[in-house]
Amino acid sequence: MTKRTRRMHNPAFKAKVALAAIKGEKTLAELAQQFDVHPNQITAWKAHLVGGAAEVFGAPAVGAVAPVVDVKTLHAKIGELTLENDFLSGALGKAGQLSAKR
Repeated sequence: MTKRTRRMHNPAFKAKVALAAIKGEKTLAELAQQFDVHPNQITAWKAHLVGGAAEVFGAPAVGAVAPVVDVKTLHAKIGELTLENDFLSGALGKAGQLSAKR
């Protein structure tokens, strides 16, 4: 028996096979033979599709919470950068150039 090289299936193919398994018109063995994949792989794809179906209809995923933004830190950073720009603009003016803006 020869070893088969590892194959990578695209998401569209996985969805097609999983949907065929959910329909239940054919057995897993028939689907495995038709699509040339192992029945355990079809079962895993089917479970993944069923588990992720709620996300399709807008239910937020558990880990998809928006990060909290610290406004005070952002305002402090803006002030720091503004001060730095004003300082450098003044330094360029004193060095003989008219302005830092081009």
